[in-house]
Amino acid sequence: MDADAFEALVVDELDRLPDDMVDGLDNVVFVVEDRPEDGSLDLLGLYDGLALTERDRYGMGELPDRIIVYREPHLSVCGDEGELRDEVHTTLVHEIAHFYGIDDDRLHEMGWA
Repeated sequence: MDADAFEALVVDELDRLPDDMVDGLDNVVFVVEDRPEDGSLDLLGLYDGLALTERDRYGMGELPDRIIVYREPHLSVCGDEGELRDEVHTTLVHEIAHFYGIDDDRLHEMGWA
């Protein structure tokens, strides 16, 4: 799947998330990249920012937090578009949860890791 089609799929899956999950996102942008900086295929997504639970020192003018979805790692672990949509959905929920301050251990308990 080329970059444009993958980005459209990510936007579609983002639109399918519950409003109460995405309405609280403040100063966050979603980015699609081919691979992580290290070139690996192990990481599907990344939350790059300051969790809501740590924003007591957060002020105006801060650069937006980023939720990055990596295209090539997703394509390497998914066999068809249905599987890809499910994995992108899980990745978006997982990274949005980090924005809200939910760590990997808790996400694992909840079935989102």
